[in-house]
Amino acid sequence: MNGAQAAVGGSADQKSSNQLRGEATLVIAGRPYLLRPTFNALVCAEEDLGPLFALVERAGEGQLRLAEIATLFWHCLAERGELTREEIGQAVLAQGLAATAKPLRVLLGEILKGSG
Repeated sequence: MNGAQAAVGGSADQKSSNQLRGEATLVIAGRPYLLRPTFNALVCAEEDLGPLFALVERAGEGQLRLAEIATLFWHCLAERGELTREEIGQAVLAQGLAATAKPLRVLLGEILKGSG
């Protein structure tokens, strides 16, 4: 996908992200998608990725893989629609890891601290 970018913030198309709840927004091909790290989303991500604490450790060591980022984002999407993991991976690749780091940091922080 071309023109994909990630950002933290809200949109008119979906409910605004709430940083206090650990939410972020991922923009794919100009459309914002709300990332909401609910308990169920994180359990599903853990089933695919293994222990989330290990995922956070790998991220801290710079060892997180593109597929892991795409999988975490895919599980945390509040509304997926027809969006596939591959499309998320393509968007991350298209925008670069630096732009993807913002919403990823929000999700990883939520995993570490939990919701208050």
